[in-house]
Amino acid sequence: MTKFTFKGLMAPVFNAYNDDLSVNPDIIPEYSKYLSDRGIKGVLIHGSTGELSSLTLAERKSVAEVWVAAAKERNQHVMIQVGGLPLAEVKELAKHAEQIGADSILTLPELYLKPKTSQELIDYLKEIATVVPNLPLLYYHIPMWSDVHVNMEEFLNLSVGQIPNFHGIKFTSTDLAQGYFALKAAGGKYSVLLGADPLIQPATALGFDSYIATCINFMPEQFISILNALQENKVEESRRIQQNLTAAVKVITKNGTWIPTMKAAMNFLTPIQVGLARPPLKNLTPAQLKELHLELPKHTTKFV
Repeated sequence: MTKFTFKGLMAPVFNAYNDDLSVNPDIIPEYSKYLSDRGIKGVLIHGSTGELSSLTLAERKSVAEVWVAAAKERNQHVMIQVGGLPLAEVKELAKHAEQIGADSILTLPELYLKPKTSQELIDYLKEIATVVPNLPLLYYHIPMWSDVHVNMEEFLNLSVGQIPNFHGIKFTSTDLAQGYFALKAAGGKYSVLLGADPLIQPATALGFDSYIATCINFMPEQFISILNALQENKVEESRRIQQNLTAAVKVITKNGTWIPTMKAAMNFLTPIQVGLARPPLKNLTPAQLKELHLELPKHTTKFV
């Protein structure tokens, strides 16, 4: 069985679209190189940032194949999110991820017949684990979107010994208290990767060492600088950088929802053009884009 050893910064990548909103896989090798050149050693495919619910099963497979091929050239860890579909198709995507050489998989819970208890969630993950027993499996905890509110400390403690290839969670929540207890659950046995852009600095101080955050895509230097400053005991500097990052997030999301606004920031700040978001998401108007382009440079720099 393969061990899950990733630590550090992982970018939850956008799915890029052409003008007609068809998938644009041609940009993926350049996207992978762009992240690698800036010190990002891992990518998450088909997470929330990647508009997982807007892609067909065939699109999810084809995009994953191109990403694995591109990332392997740069020794980047590839995690593929396989959930958000009927269980049979989740299993199909899990097996596909293993076949194409993914390093790990992440899965959402069942989104209609939602698990209400830790054991119900464990039983769901067991179903997926059985088809890929040698591939590291992690759970995607994002209660504000999934509406699954299982306590992660209890869940991790109970999961010990039940799923051999289960290795941890992506914790997408601002509840740092629960995140901390999850980090310490089962004697620290499991990986807990935080997905909360405004909380990198305080989370690191609490003991977190791994992050999957949207802004890593276009502000990687800010994340790296926060971690480096804390490692060097420069607490005030790390706090200043985090405050600047948080201010940037506020500017980006001022006029819209998370994915369309983050895509707009990516298109503005980097050479990687990921296009618009697919319906039903609402993209920014020309006036809103103009405002973003005026305000965002106060908090970050453009990559050329």
